[in-house]
Amino acid sequence: MNSIGYPQGHALLIGVANYRQISRLPNAILNDVNDVAATLTSANYCGYSPANVVTLIDEKATRLAILKELNELATRTGPEDTACVFFSGHGGVVGNPGNEDSVLVTVDSDLADIENTSISSNEFATALARINSKRLLVFIDACHAGGAAVSKSLTDGKGHELKSGYSDSTFARLAIGSGRALMASCRADEESSVFTNARNSVFTTALLAGLRGAADKSGSGFIKVFDLFNYISEEVPKLIPDDQHPIFKADNIEVNFAVALSQGGKKSPLAPETSQIVQEVLPWSELENIIIELYPFGPRDQEVWSRAGGDMSRLQFHSTGQAAWHAALRTLKQGGGGKRINFGSLLMTAKEDFSNHPHLANLQVP
Repeated sequence: MNSIGYPQGHALLIGVANYRQISRLPNAILNDVNDVAATLTSANYCGYSPANVVTLIDEKATRLAILKELNELATRTGPEDTACVFFSGHGGVVGNPGNEDSVLVTVDSDLADIENTSISSNEFATALARINSKRLLVFIDACHAGGAAVSKSLTDGKGHELKSGYSDSTFARLAIGSGRALMASCRADEESSVFTNARNSVFTTALLAGLRGAADKSGSGFIKVFDLFNYISEEVPKLIPDDQHPIFKADNIEVNFAVALSQGGKKSPLAPETSQIVQEVLPWSELENIIIELYPFGPRDQEVWSRAGGDMSRLQFHSTGQAAWHAALRTLKQGGGGKRINFGSLLMTAKEDFSNHPHLANLQVP
């Protein structure tokens, strides 16, 4: 039994499958919550204290209970803590076209009075804003295709209907604030898949593997936020090609912060057969750290990406320079970002701009 632990970790995990008045979801949603809780509190995985992990499942996941526990999470976490909020269930879209809002659908939501019986994005964002932790990670696994008939709309059998899902603007709103990030199971126009008879949803299957150590590819002993999303974003398309793409939203993340221990905090020694792989990875990591410092506004800063032979149209927009660089370098490692850009051309361009930078001068092409 590992005794290190991750006492600064706190989590609120919410899952609703058996709604009182609305279309039900597969029981995999409940497994998602229970399995994430078990992984977070395992001494062999994430090392959270069981007392710091609260679960609300089905009948316990009422509107008032969720808001109460979000307030409790804000009360018990401090600036140096890590806070995680996980929701698996229905999302809904309310309002008129052009003025739409997304709501978190609770077990007691009533489609006949949805705006008063659900949690609006503003309420959710306000509750998250009260959490003063410098590290807050929100997971949304919604728009479940496993419900077949409920993937596009929610119904109650009484003639009421609500468009299913969350808007991209809602995801962005929930990630506002320093050190805040959101991972969602799919894009706003996609569905979150649950395979027939599967124990977990596709997104949570990847999340669980990542939390159990697969995301810690460097063997650092920690699961870190960018590493976790990189792993999930690579694994989900393998499970369901072309149909589901997890998204990441971050307003102002300055570091690749830890969210949990990896395999109880165990660091992996560099075995001879893996040492060459690690040597290949290290220059990329070092370049990322340096280039974020030198070009804080991202690949567009001083047109460094274009000058290195890259094509900005091949890169996705991100709200912070660090997130933009992280995504751009990941794309570059996979052979994307433009036909004429590579590690060497980007490094050479940076060296030309900052010829006296000591760490940059020592960095070589892997």
